[in-house]
Amino acid sequence: MSLIPALISGFLFAVALPDDSRRYADYAAAEPCGDGTDDCLRTLPLTVDHTVVKKGRNGKFEATLSGTASRKAVVRFGDPGPLLARLEPGDQVTATVWRGAVMTVAKGDLRQSSADEPRDDAQMTAGLGTFTGLVAALGLGFATAWLAGFGGREPWTWRSLGMPLLIGAAITTLAVALTAFLIGLPWWVVPGVSVPFVAYAARQLHRYRRRSVPPRGMTDSSPAA
Repeated sequence: MSLIPALISGFLFAVALPDDSRRYADYAAAEPCGDGTDDCLRTLPLTVDHTVVKKGRNGKFEATLSGTASRKAVVRFGDPGPLLARLEPGDQVTATVWRGAVMTVAKGDLRQSSADEPRDDAQMTAGLGTFTGLVAALGLGFATAWLAGFGGREPWTWRSLGMPLLIGAAITTLAVALTAFLIGLPWWVVPGVSVPFVAYAARQLHRYRRRSVPPRGMTDSSPAA
């Protein structure tokens, strides 16, 4: 069970995070298309065919756009605003295309980024990778305790250690990742702060639980008077 989150964490740090960062850097450096330029930003006038604005748990936000070449593009968004909810069939919009995908859609002074536009949110990816890595470490710790013969005995139980550490790791990584994202700190701050903090909290919690476990042979009943 620890192998699955470990593989997810490794994929996020080794593949997803570098690829997303590289793609964002390429997009930020792209310039409007000109003579002899391939990896560029192309601006196209398109017409809105129809839109879908569906809120809720299974929300869906997209617009179908068509151009002069009778080719249609389905552009997906993360939310209905500020532009998508105002679009009507037949509206003329301006789409910014990069590497064959629509990055932004604009109409007048309103402009909205699509779900395909690269974003500088490596801190959040690092947060997810850090959390899955901590979950793998937690599972490995419990597996070692079971092999050593402590499985199912205090403090090595889900209620005493497992659940508090899992919740604590989730809250810590989310708080650090969100703070780093809002402030603009580099992504490596997330594991650099979260891992030592969670490790220290786990050590302190383990020591506290061990002190609260009564010695073997003792019961809660008092001797009869």
